[in-house]
Amino acid sequence: MGQHFSHNTFISPFTWRYGSEDMRVLWSEEHKRLLLRKIWCALAKVQMEAGIVSSEEYEDLLAHREQINIARASEIESKIHHDLMAEIKTYAEQCSVGGGCIHMGATSMDILDNMDALRIKSAMELLIQRTRTLLALVGKKIETYMDTPTMAFTHIQPAEPTTIGYRFAQYGQDLLVDLEELERVCSGLRGKGMKGAVGTAASYGELLHDSSMEVVDFEDKVMEELGIEAFDAATQTYPRKQDWLVLNALAGVAATLYKFSFDLRILQTPPMGEWSEPFGTHQVGSSAMPFKRNPIRSEKVDSIARYIATLPRVAWDNGAHSLLERTLDDSANRRELFPSAFLGVDEIVTTVTKVVEGMQIHDVGVQKNLAAYGPFAATERVMMECAKAGGDRQELHEIIRTYSLQAWAAIQHGEANPLVPLLQKDPEISKYLSSDEVAECMEAKGYVGMAPVYASRVLEKIKNLLGKEIS
Repeated sequence: MGQHFSHNTFISPFTWRYGSEDMRVLWSEEHKRLLLRKIWCALAKVQMEAGIVSSEEYEDLLAHREQINIARASEIESKIHHDLMAEIKTYAEQCSVGGGCIHMGATSMDILDNMDALRIKSAMELLIQRTRTLLALVGKKIETYMDTPTMAFTHIQPAEPTTIGYRFAQYGQDLLVDLEELERVCSGLRGKGMKGAVGTAASYGELLHDSSMEVVDFEDKVMEELGIEAFDAATQTYPRKQDWLVLNALAGVAATLYKFSFDLRILQTPPMGEWSEPFGTHQVGSSAMPFKRNPIRSEKVDSIARYIATLPRVAWDNGAHSLLERTLDDSANRRELFPSAFLGVDEIVTTVTKVVEGMQIHDVGVQKNLAAYGPFAATERVMMECAKAGGDRQELHEIIRTYSLQAWAAIQHGEANPLVPLLQKDPEISKYLSSDEVAECMEAKGYVGMAPVYASRVLEKIKNLLGKEIS
């Protein structure tokens, strides 16, 4: 990949460090200007059909549509202080025949807002495909580990056993919601349309005064050329509520993958030792401590996701503070808002995809924690079986509580969990259960309840949504 930037001045980390090349292209200045010219050409084409622009003028615009010259546009902008007019003048200089008809009847936001809607749509479609790929990988983890017992933790303290597949089902279920929301928002994306300075399309009415084409038909034809529908109502801009919906959908993905990455970081700690993210043969964990295997991918995901979480508020302010028919105080932040949001979530999804694909689940660590903490959860079965056989539930609860405290003390001194033999030897419990029956009840691996069934339900929904992508 060739670098089109310099490191001797400030550049955004999203320029080169985070996000994929194809997502960066969608948010590049060159692609933006190509979209602007696409819209001007669509506008001119329909005006040609209305008899306002000649075919020669339209063909001239088409012929020079891809001759982007950012240096010339920047030179003009430095004098006139209007970026869109600078692009119009640059384009017009290249079109000796059609230059005079560029932007006829339009206001700046007719072009800029439709351009933004187009690139948001393209960026969402790219992100949706990557999210589907990730969801398919999560689905495979659910399927592989659906019945594999592991300790569950509440309050980051040992609780009861669950299954690894069921834990992945939590991430899969959230990601299903995220994907459905991305697809819902993407399918509802609208452009401003061709509605002029305050959304009334008065300028187009004047332009079409002597034409047989109606204003509404004119707008529909232009938007059909662009491949996106227009809002029914707009001011000088499209409703900024749309931006907020987009940012919320992106933040939803970030939230799901933040949780997954944070959980993995906890499970990778050596005292837990159950999961770990991929670690390259030549990867360096620390400049000072050569032995370190830091979960840098998951930490990066959580860092970027924390930033993404702040962005819907900016979009909220832009929507809420767009006073009357338009104010300009959203313009500057929107130049950064969408590129950083999409590139950030793109980086998150891509990174987690690689983590899920290459992560390790360490059976030794899983079994160690089950052996150490699983018996505590299984005591409930002992209590219930004894009570069903005629024992006093409250007395049994106190007996088990006392032995459990002894067992915790043993574990904290580095000893194996002695809870099973303690219960097997208790005279009160022995009245109702044999030693073998106690051991059978205390087998934590069999105490996962409906976890495999619930996990399979989530997997089925993932398969229904993805179809062949998960087969």
